[in-house]
Amino acid sequence: MLAMVLDRPGEPLRPRELPDPEPGPGEVRLRVSACAVCRTDLHVVDGELPDPALPLVPGHQIVGTIDRIGPGVDHLAPGDRVGVPWLARSCGSCRFCRSDRENLCDQPLFTGYTRDGGFAELAVADARFTLPLPGAIGDDASAAPLLCAGLIGARALRAAGDGRRLGLWGFGAAAHIVIQIAVGQGREVHAFTRPGDTRSQAFARELGAAWAGGSDQRPPTPLDASILFAPVGALVPAALACANKGTRVVCAGIHMTDIPSFPYALLWGERELVSVANLTRRDGAELLALAARAPIHTRVTRYPLAEASRALADLRAGALDGAAVLIP
Repeated sequence: MLAMVLDRPGEPLRPRELPDPEPGPGEVRLRVSACAVCRTDLHVVDGELPDPALPLVPGHQIVGTIDRIGPGVDHLAPGDRVGVPWLARSCGSCRFCRSDRENLCDQPLFTGYTRDGGFAELAVADARFTLPLPGAIGDDASAAPLLCAGLIGARALRAAGDGRRLGLWGFGAAAHIVIQIAVGQGREVHAFTRPGDTRSQAFARELGAAWAGGSDQRPPTPLDASILFAPVGALVPAALACANKGTRVVCAGIHMTDIPSFPYALLWGERELVSVANLTRRDGAELLALAARAPIHTRVTRYPLAEASRALADLRAGALDGAAVLIP
């Protein structure tokens, strides 16, 4: 099979012909039809996340069709259309797994980071962490960003609480999904982009933002909650400065630059600063059910699999509206 392989962080991905993987006990193999590109993939490729399993096939927003099943798999079958997310496996026995918090597992595996992912023609996944895709969800390329941008975005939205005025800091793949959910809930969304990025601001307004501006600007009114998708620590005090009393700022990324010191007055007033980590299978089932009931329209830019490095470069440069998706 053709796969895009990371040999060393900081280097471009290389196309390689690899042996077709075979599913082991409890695993399935899928023929990849689409794999969305996530900022976490950038953090892996750029060396900002430690100890990837090298050489590595990145990619953790995989959509495809099962073509083989391993021993012991009885709830999935060849021909099933499925998605594979970031959380590839949890131990099932640590205190977090036992308390329905497998996203915090002490011994997890992650797709496209500590096991091979979906920047390839074929991928193998743990059947327990493979999500059936409802038929009502659109084409495979449009569905792929739901597997991380959508799941983490929805988890972050839930963590932010039910405040009416919501700030989204960084308007990329996750934010363009979350805004659709939030507007559907009747919230007033304020979108923050890179300073001067009028293209992304126009995109946010197109999707229903009541206000859109640069991260160096203040919204017209204090916010009841904020979610930070941009991995920029300096935005934490900026978001707190825009927050109403008794509200929450959620950091949604797996990696962020250092947060600078800030006056205690920004936190006082029972403001809260929290993070969300990874996802659970329940997150996946809930979001996919929502997407089937009230379709979420993802905007995607398609790239051939062999142009994975170009897709990553475009994401790094902020040249995309919505999500990049690789098509084998």
